[in-house]
Amino acid sequence: MATNSSNCGVGENLQINEQSVVWCFKCDEGLCEECTNHHAVSNASKSHETVSIAEYKSYRPKDHDCPCCQKCVNSHNDCKSLTDINELIKNIKTSNAFYEFEQTLLEVVQNIKQLRTNRRENLTLLENKKREIEAEIKQSRIHINHHLDKLQDDLIKELVRVEQKENRKIEKLLTTLKKKESDIIEVQENIATIKQHAPELQTFLTMKNIEKDIAVEEFFFQSIATSGSTNQVNISFQINKSLQEISAIVQNFGEINVSSDPCDFPIQKRKDRQAQIMVTFPTRNIDNLTLKLQKRINTAGLSNVHSCALLPGDKMVFSCTKQYKIKVFKSDGSKDFQIKKIGPTFNVVFIGDDSIAVTSGFGNQINIIDLKKHKLKKSIQIDSYNSGVVYKDGHLIYCAGSKGLQMIRLNDETITNVSNSELRDYAYVTALGDKLFYTDYRYHRVTCCDNHGIILWTFEDSSVLMYPLGISVDNDGNVYVAGNYTHNVVIISPDGQRYRQLLSSDDGLKNPWDLHYDTSTNKLLVANRFNEAFLFDIK
Repeated sequence: MATNSSNCGVGENLQINEQSVVWCFKCDEGLCEECTNHHAVSNASKSHETVSIAEYKSYRPKDHDCPCCQKCVNSHNDCKSLTDINELIKNIKTSNAFYEFEQTLLEVVQNIKQLRTNRRENLTLLENKKREIEAEIKQSRIHINHHLDKLQDDLIKELVRVEQKENRKIEKLLTTLKKKESDIIEVQENIATIKQHAPELQTFLTMKNIEKDIAVEEFFFQSIATSGSTNQVNISFQINKSLQEISAIVQNFGEINVSSDPCDFPIQKRKDRQAQIMVTFPTRNIDNLTLKLQKRINTAGLSNVHSCALLPGDKMVFSCTKQYKIKVFKSDGSKDFQIKKIGPTFNVVFIGDDSIAVTSGFGNQINIIDLKKHKLKKSIQIDSYNSGVVYKDGHLIYCAGSKGLQMIRLNDETITNVSNSELRDYAYVTALGDKLFYTDYRYHRVTCCDNHGIILWTFEDSSVLMYPLGISVDNDGNVYVAGNYTHNVVIISPDGQRYRQLLSSDDGLKNPWDLHYDTSTNKLLVANRFNEAFLFDIK
């Protein structure tokens, strides 16, 4: 391919410098006047489309994304507004474009995992449906068999009944005939005796009587002949036509239908972005944040507070591990209501739908509380310890002790592993986007990982932060951590490289245990283990 449309491509190959007059799209090169004539009559190229060089140049883009070395820049005479590449690559690793690439790749991986899970669930559904249909087919066959067996039994019973009825008629006639035969024999014997011994008169009179009897018997036999009693009785069987035709009419036991419903699998897709936007991360950072105390909350009625959270309507909720209860305060700091007798209480998180989830530590369950009805909605049984918890997109991600980080989907209570790294008993977790942040008081450590448990950074400085417990994050990725032994709140930059102490014992903190940053109101709630909590506005 010719690199300069002004020169004839064929001439360049022959080391002849000739100006091109046309451009061939098929050959992808310019042609001088002489070469154009050959090109137009050659069997191999006469069908190629060509345009004048002036017209071709009007098609070429004036701006295009292409890195050029210093030598090649001289050949881009038509390119305007060339930018020094050193300017373009400045802060590239912290640019929004680089961040978008990372997030898009994470989304693709997550979509693949969710899609695989969705398809596996479909396989399980198909297997279960197959078993259900097999059972239904067998049950239908049993039902048909039972029905046919009943019809057969009824027909055989009818056959026996009819045969017995006709037998009785014939047996009755045979009995009658036998008696008639005995009577006739007796008459015959009487006639023989009379003929031999009786006088003529007596014989005459006796014959008259016998004549009457014979007339009766003759009438009897005539009546039998006319009554049909001597008809030849036969029994036969005519099968139901529907049964005869069943093999012809019923060609199959049923039909297996396949239906395809629209998939409710939510494909995650980041909103449309402009190409190559080189914007650095948000300018709101840990150095220019300011705090203003809004109110102090008296929690003296609660002992051993392990959790606090801001609720809609500026309400606040605290969990008391020792007393096994949660207590909700109004926006002015007064008591609203409390719920007892729900078992161990550890961490509290708002999950929408006027409900909160409460972990139980060693209780091996997570309780869902209805804030409107002030009562337990349901308990979810799990097979592990559970301390810190965060709500994200219909899931609860919780610290599961020796099992690391686990995630439970609330709609069907399925549990998946996020990270297998063992966590201490009092570990807390929070989330922003595709990142998770959790504490480890044993090593005075804060860790950031992605949704797959891959560690992105770790913050560890016991001179600043000791026994870190509660953790939260703002919209800019700044991480807030309660230092229980250092009696402070430390904010860590999104990359984990910088920190700043926001609050200390001078602000009333004494063994702060938990905190919660409300991203919708930019308020920070910090709870000491005993007696007091603080609400701040952050700007």
